[in-house]
Amino acid sequence: MTTPITVLIIDDHDIVRRGIHAYLDALPDLTVVGEAESGDAAVELARDLVPDVALMDLVMPGTDGVEATRKVKNVSPRTQIVVLTSYHQDEHIFPALRAGAISYMLKDVKMEELAEAIRRAARNEATLHPGVAARVIQEFQGARDQGANPFTELTERELEVLKLIARGLSNSGIAEMLVISENTVKGHVSNILSKLHLADRTQVAVYAWREGIVRRD
Repeated sequence: MTTPITVLIIDDHDIVRRGIHAYLDALPDLTVVGEAESGDAAVELARDLVPDVALMDLVMPGTDGVEATRKVKNVSPRTQIVVLTSYHQDEHIFPALRAGAISYMLKDVKMEELAEAIRRAARNEATLHPGVAARVIQEFQGARDQGANPFTELTERELEVLKLIARGLSNSGIAEMLVISENTVKGHVSNILSKLHLADRTQVAVYAWREGIVRRD
């Protein structure tokens, strides 16, 4: 008898977790080993349970799904991450995939399709929502001008924020330096991550130094 694929469900909505849990547990080849309502809880459970697949929501209080994906892959590299979210914008898609997700599904997916995506993930095969797949293909086919400097897409203020990130300043430090609110800084950081298709501020800093946007004195 084949061992069932073990699944961890991560979503901050109890009704979503329960619905998916009930459906998957009714299938003979899948079994839910745990639920987490936050990114932090997901990391702890992944470390303890080492599931085959983790269904990951992206927008959650505290540690978001992108950071949770990175941490789960760190504590349990064998666990494949299937993103299950309502968001299909670039600022969610590319950071999630860069963080280590193998698949990206939207919450309008049918349960049968979700189950099949889980099976595919357990076989190290990717599944992308058609709209998401189109964006990924466009990116790799060079839909954008390959000769263009990606930093030209940043506004003047975003470029200022990027340079301060590269200098090691926190959001509060950047807010104080530029005399703007910390929420505004968070918005700029989100835009920078989206436009440069990077997963976190560490990658932003490395990229900025590598590209010569900031230089050591």
